[in-house]
Amino acid sequence: MTGPTVGTEPSPSPAPTRRSAVTVFWFLRPVLLTFVNFLVFVVAAFFLVKLIPGDPVVTATGGRLTGDALEAARASYGLDGAWYTQLGSYLSQLMNFDLGTSIATGRPVAQDFASRVPATLELVLCGLVFACIAAVLLSHFVVTHRKFRLARVLTSYARSAGALPEYVLGIAFLFVFYAVLHWAPAPSGRLDAFLISPPQVTGFPMLDALLAGDGAAFSSYAQHLVLPVIVMVVAHTPILMKMLILSLDAAIDDPATKFRVASGAPRRVVLASIYRRALPSGVAMLGMLFGLLLGGAVVLEALFGLGGLGQYAVDSVNSSDVFALRSFLIVVAAMCLVIYLLVDIITMLLDSRRIPGIGGKDA
Repeated sequence: MTGPTVGTEPSPSPAPTRRSAVTVFWFLRPVLLTFVNFLVFVVAAFFLVKLIPGDPVVTATGGRLTGDALEAARASYGLDGAWYTQLGSYLSQLMNFDLGTSIATGRPVAQDFASRVPATLELVLCGLVFACIAAVLLSHFVVTHRKFRLARVLTSYARSAGALPEYVLGIAFLFVFYAVLHWAPAPSGRLDAFLISPPQVTGFPMLDALLAGDGAAFSSYAQHLVLPVIVMVVAHTPILMKMLILSLDAAIDDPATKFRVASGAPRRVVLASIYRRALPSGVAMLGMLFGLLLGGAVVLEALFGLGGLGQYAVDSVNSSDVFALRSFLIVVAAMCLVIYLLVDIITMLLDSRRIPGIGGKDA
């Protein structure tokens, strides 16, 4: 009688691995971080604005109110209590999406923003789109035509990233194209004085002009944006170009690219592979570029008389309008944080190794 045969029993099949909750709900982490960052900035904005010297009610009224009238005005705006009481009231208003009432204009701040934010976003998005187009085309030329003199000039231009301030370019362009050549319209608004603004539907001036079928207004809006957009493109394209050139060079030297070239893959397939690997870095740079363009819009709108969110911020500082200034800081921060969140999510979708729990690499 023979004993049992050793090692003949089939090995149990491995249990299917279940994806961890961190991997499945990877998008919740950037969302929560964005929310926490926004709350921190809201509190910081409250204390930063409180550090502004002077009494906002006295400044807004020109010192005409004194005694009981001044105290009553402070109480009506909630500026008469202790700092923690004002902070609690401020946070409670924000939870109800109430940005308060402007001391200088007497209108709800949200109403002022509704007419100014779309116009500023229109300027920023135009600058961002044309800067992206210019950066992609110029970077492609630099990477594929290294021996050309123009490529070396463009490489030097990319290395000058951040060395050309928008306000310097804006003043120079106004002097050359408006004062000397008379090619650009007067920096006195978004619409020529003899034209009537089309009905506001979306808040975006050019889009509203298109919806109204007002070709003259659309042409005027576009002409007044040409010079500011060119300033944005010239000032910020080098930043995006520098990142794209570095990313494209790294993708070209990647073993995957060399394998495709050696295997005789078509040129379009090789280029698509190169740009796919260089895309995450470019998308991340776009998020930073949006913040830079939004900050530069404050200067450009005042310089070109566009009257958007930037001009509103300048007026708020001059009048010590704490509610308008706080709301400006919060709205700008919220827009930037939302863009950064979208950039994070898109970058993780383009490169799954950046997702927590995948490939051993944390985002």
